[in-house]
Amino acid sequence: MTLQKEIGDRGEKLAQEYLQKEGFLILETNWRYKRAEIDIIAKDADTLVFVEVKTRSYDYFGSPDSFIDAQKEEFMTGAAHIYMEQIDHDWEVRFDVISILLAERRPPELSHIRGAFFHGL
Repeated sequence: MTLQKEIGDRGEKLAQEYLQKEGFLILETNWRYKRAEIDIIAKDADTLVFVEVKTRSYDYFGSPDSFIDAQKEEFMTGAAHIYMEQIDHDWEVRFDVISILLAERRPPELSHIRGAFFHGL
């Protein structure tokens, strides 16, 4: 396993633990549709939440969440639409981003951005 994969996996685990502590119900992890992946699908009260987790070991080039581009948002919203059709959803929908910085010799820094981007669904 590559170091980058290990960092990403650790970040996703931390994000799941955080969401559960915040009262979210985790429905799916690493859900895929074609080329798109949704890191975490969770329920927050009556809202279906699609979560992108971005983890970095340094922030020299910007915070981890700054690496989410328009193409990633488009892939994610497309996959979310398919997921909602599959479960025949009737919940509100939100797209969140969890940004995690795993710097050496420092505790993890986690930032949760609720409603990080507009979904048009």
